[in-house]
Amino acid sequence: MTITSFIPPHRTLMGPGPSDIYPQVLQALSRPTVGHLDPLFIGMMDELKQLLQYAFQTQNSFTIAVSAPGSAGMEACFVNLVEAGDKVLVCRNGVFGERMRENVERCGGVAIVVDNEWGTAVDPDLVEQALQNDPDIKIVAFVHAETSTGALSDAKTIAEIARKHDCLTIVDAVTSLGGVPLLVDEWQLDAVYSGSQKCLSCTPGLSPLTFSQKAIDKIQQRKTTVQSWFLDQSLVLGYWSGEGKRSYHHTAPVNSLYALHEALVLLQNEGLENAWQRHRNAHEELKAGLEKLGIQFVVEEMSRLPQLNAVYIPDGVDDAEVRNELLQRYNLEIGAGLGALAGKAWRIGLMGHGARSENVALCLKALETTLK
Repeated sequence: MTITSFIPPHRTLMGPGPSDIYPQVLQALSRPTVGHLDPLFIGMMDELKQLLQYAFQTQNSFTIAVSAPGSAGMEACFVNLVEAGDKVLVCRNGVFGERMRENVERCGGVAIVVDNEWGTAVDPDLVEQALQNDPDIKIVAFVHAETSTGALSDAKTIAEIARKHDCLTIVDAVTSLGGVPLLVDEWQLDAVYSGSQKCLSCTPGLSPLTFSQKAIDKIQQRKTTVQSWFLDQSLVLGYWSGEGKRSYHHTAPVNSLYALHEALVLLQNEGLENAWQRHRNAHEELKAGLEKLGIQFVVEEMSRLPQLNAVYIPDGVDDAEVRNELLQRYNLEIGAGLGALAGKAWRIGLMGHGARSENVALCLKALETTLK
């Protein structure tokens, strides 16, 4: 057996993630590895916390990067905050809302599901009604930016309703962080998780996470031990804490954290508001071109994510054939539909480094040629 080095082609990634990685981030990955308890590395971690606080727009002291992808960030929120018998209102409007329900039940909790049509935002009125009907609900869980449909929900309003009923919030911000406004402190969100590979344009495999003091209080008041040792955030706190000597928890992904630090420095230098506007501008360019091709969006404009564009596949067009042609001929990746949209929609990502006019132009030209 002779296996040689794997050298991938240069793709333009315009699917639902991962996104194109900034060249500076790739360079950061190749920097010398140091120990995960090295004083210099610990100093870098402190900077990383500050940069994440900026990205999340929070002063939460517990703001870290989980050493695993966004799905682990999701599970970290649920296994730490949900105990057996706890009632959790799950707002389901796509694939990732359904994953929240599964997490609740695996924790022994009781999932009360509010369903919204695929391609629509979570309806705050349904949340209000469900909380009125069941005063024992302790947590409201919802997806801010539903990656499977491209729908953006009103996190501020949903959180206000949750607080009125004395509920914590668990928020999926995997696709929203860095791409659209996400104001954790102003909206008083309690547990928010994201991913490194979307609008931050970092390598996959890390999950930014932030917990409010209310969330930390609930963890500290648990009657039972968190069932996951690795994701027990009370243990991780000793490693990420800036007070005193760091306690060993696990071998951190040192070079990946270099990369996340670099991606967040780039976000800081650009400015959050400028990054949000860049994603919006790229979306408007894509929208104009798709409309000329007669391609329609799944989500109504008021609830449409600029960085994740779900569009209906034109009648008579073979989904897989078109995506394969784009990949083989143009080295361009767009995403297939998930769940109820499988075979019916494409998902075109404009995330992070990928939210650029040249990417939009390539996608539009490649689609036009291929569809002909």
